[in-house]
Amino acid sequence: MLRIGICDDSADARVALRAALERALERRRSRADTSFFEFSSGEGLLRWLENHAGELDLVFLDIEMGDLDGMETARRLREADEGLLLAFVTGYTDHVFDGYSVGALGYLMKPPKAEQLDDVLDRAAAARLREGDAAFVCRSGETLYRIPKKTILYFASDRRQVTCVSTVRTYVFYGKLDEVEQDVGEGFVRVHQRYLVRTGAVDRLEGAQIFVGDEVIPVSRACRSAALAALARTALEG
Repeated sequence: MLRIGICDDSADARVALRAALERALERRRSRADTSFFEFSSGEGLLRWLENHAGELDLVFLDIEMGDLDGMETARRLREADEGLLLAFVTGYTDHVFDGYSVGALGYLMKPPKAEQLDDVLDRAAAARLREGDAAFVCRSGETLYRIPKKTILYFASDRRQVTCVSTVRTYVFYGKLDEVEQDVGEGFVRVHQRYLVRTGAVDRLEGAQIFVGDEVIPVSRACRSAALAALARTALEG
């Protein structure tokens, strides 16, 4: 699924861009797998993301907007989520080279041409494939979350419910910790039947406890040797 945000202070412009994107997605036969979120200001988009981190994949930003323009909005988005894909849509060419400073996928002139939208969507799809090793994806209800692995502190399980604690927010979804362990791969270690920890997030291990920031996580006797080995590897690689 692709989650697209459209941020423009013109309602007409948002409607026009969404319609053009829907046509592009129909050509790709992926409209049914795409959801849209519209924002009338950069401030509104940033406030929304504070409570919805990881819920957007690609954002189209207008450059000329109110107090917070599209370029500054993009910089703040990049600080909050460096994996978020960005594209600019504008009626002016003055800032065309500025887009490269925030790693934009494209810079589209209004009204965007079909081939330009196709190119951005192709780039977005390719970027998501490359990101596979850098992000953990999970679903809670109808919401799909994309969580950068380097922001994850640990996973905790309680029966069929898994909690992912990151530096940004906490995510809760249904699943098995064994399956999560397989999905996240290297850089994580099982320290307990109920806990899976990112080794780079561990501050120290004392006795039968691991300290991750303000959190104290138990280490079981069965997992202690593997945990020590994983932490030692991370320390050497660092």
